[in-house]
Amino acid sequence: MKRYLIFLYGIASYVGFFVTFLYAIAFLGNLPGVPRTIDGPPELASGPALAIDLLLLTIFAVQHSLMARPAFKALWTQIIPVAAERSTYVLFSSLALTLLFYFWQPLGGDVWTLESRTGQWLMYAGFAFGWVLLLYSTFLINHFDLFGLRQVWLQLRGKAYTDLPFKTPGAYRLVRHPLYVGWFFAIWCTPQMSVTHMLFALVTAAYIVAAISFEERDLIDAHPEYRDYRHQVPKLLPRFRSARGQQAKDAV
Repeated sequence: MKRYLIFLYGIASYVGFFVTFLYAIAFLGNLPGVPRTIDGPPELASGPALAIDLLLLTIFAVQHSLMARPAFKALWTQIIPVAAERSTYVLFSSLALTLLFYFWQPLGGDVWTLESRTGQWLMYAGFAFGWVLLLYSTFLINHFDLFGLRQVWLQLRGKAYTDLPFKTPGAYRLVRHPLYVGWFFAIWCTPQMSVTHMLFALVTAAYIVAAISFEERDLIDAHPEYRDYRHQVPKLLPRFRSARGQQAKDAV
């Protein structure tokens, strides 16, 4: 019975993630049909609204980073089953984002507004590309392991969990963190950048840059070969060599 409950818990956590993921697209894109988006008429004075937004972003950043650290996992799995650890992380991440969506306070004011139809569509294309790249990157490194489904499925079948081997498929040959590149497109590509959206984008971008340092230290500990990979592949911006330069390199 315990194995089935853990499996159902993992499924429920994943469903919660997927619903939150879809809502995040609508939230950042100011899509119609959802109760609250990133922009809108201010409901509070700018001071309290700014304080609430910063607190919500901090809660998400602390939860997202703290629960991902190996030391925290070692303590956490003394309380919850090891097979449910990743699903619990996914669940708490979804709850932190839901909290942000529900209590987010628009500040009002615009940083830029694109009047050009071409410019608007380019921004929409960049926004869509970011979300596609983000989701695509998770499948490159095993989407089901990343979101805890592989763990609960293995324990349901009575099999021991095995760590995934280090690999660099697809976009991971161009940059070390294509998932975060997708996030950058998603948070910055908008034809109308409000002050509120700019706050979200700046704080999120700063968090991503800081989180990469912690994440890469853990990756080097888990996969020593990551150290060489880090020297060979850029972090976020790909290096495109010219065809002539590549031919010359191959000829050496």
